[in-house]
Amino acid sequence: MSARFSWARTLAIFLKEFQQMLRDRPTFGMAVGVPIIQLVLFGYAINTDPKGLPTALVAMDSGPAARELVATLQNTGYFRIVAQPASEAEGEGLLEQGEVQFLIAIPPDFSRRLVRGEKPALLVSVDATDPSASGTALAALAAVAPRAMPHTLTGPLAALQPREPPFELRVHRRYNPEGLSRYNIVPGLIGTILTMTMVMLTGLAMTRERERGTMENLLATPVRPVEVMIGKILPYVVIGYVQLGVILGAAALLFQVPMVGSMTLLMLMIGVFMLANLAVGFTFSTLAKNQLQALQMTFFFFLPSMLLSGFMFPFRGMPDWAQAIGEALPLTHFLRIVRGILLKGNGAAELLPELWPMLAFLAVAGAVALKRYRQTLD
Repeated sequence: MSARFSWARTLAIFLKEFQQMLRDRPTFGMAVGVPIIQLVLFGYAINTDPKGLPTALVAMDSGPAARELVATLQNTGYFRIVAQPASEAEGEGLLEQGEVQFLIAIPPDFSRRLVRGEKPALLVSVDATDPSASGTALAALAAVAPRAMPHTLTGPLAALQPREPPFELRVHRRYNPEGLSRYNIVPGLIGTILTMTMVMLTGLAMTRERERGTMENLLATPVRPVEVMIGKILPYVVIGYVQLGVILGAAALLFQVPMVGSMTLLMLMIGVFMLANLAVGFTFSTLAKNQLQALQMTFFFFLPSMLLSGFMFPFRGMPDWAQAIGEALPLTHFLRIVRGILLKGNGAAELLPELWPMLAFLAVAGAVALKRYRQTLD
């Protein structure tokens, strides 16, 4: 062996390693794809100052002061009127179902009392399960109140142009009165932890057998693909429920997160969510040639799930194309389910719009996994 350093030998090793990397397509794809995903998601999709938040308006006064107030709120860019329910009870239902972020109720005698200088009350209810999504809008609402009606309060009413708002602003933070971020983060951690562990553990299950050589013995048995899939998935469902118990216990004891809804309903919904992620992991195991590739695919799935589901950043602050991608991910719907059950006390009827997308995702992922596994039997 030569004692002198050789650039020729170093170049030969470099070329050999580079060619090996190009042959490992999953690794090369991760090296190129992950930076692109991070750039696009952080540059375009992530927005910590969401605007155009869906708002329900209960306008029981159609006077000029009420109309100008609504126009002023819309001009801030934070409030987008998407529904005008006939009553506050109907508006509260939309707020509970997550259809709107804000509910603004204008009393029937708003204009008359404002002209008399009686400072009528304007009720604003906000879904505070995600404080970061509504905090900036509430700040804008408080700032716009003193100058909400410059055109109405003119002429004989100019004396009502005050330094204080001409009306009283009453804000009700529903489901999270103190605006504590842990009420939003801790329930969301249930979904993110289960997503990471379920996909990763199942992805490694099949590739581990392939690397150890036990896959040939399994393929030689009369076991059907669907039986293998169910048998591989069920142990991790048990592990998932153990994780759930630990997280819920910590949420109650350490973070005092309220648990308003049904724990039985939460268990059922989490079961569907875990099966959807386990099906993804099983699919990755049929695609990956080794455990390293399975881990890489897991990360490739987990990154968009975490960033586009509304866990780290407000979902409604993302552009439409990013929201469309997020709606296809099971974590997005599960976050709404777990926060709805724990913080709002939602029942099965309110959660049905979030359940069927997870079931559809489970059906598609399971079908792909079974098709890929049948190919390995040939």
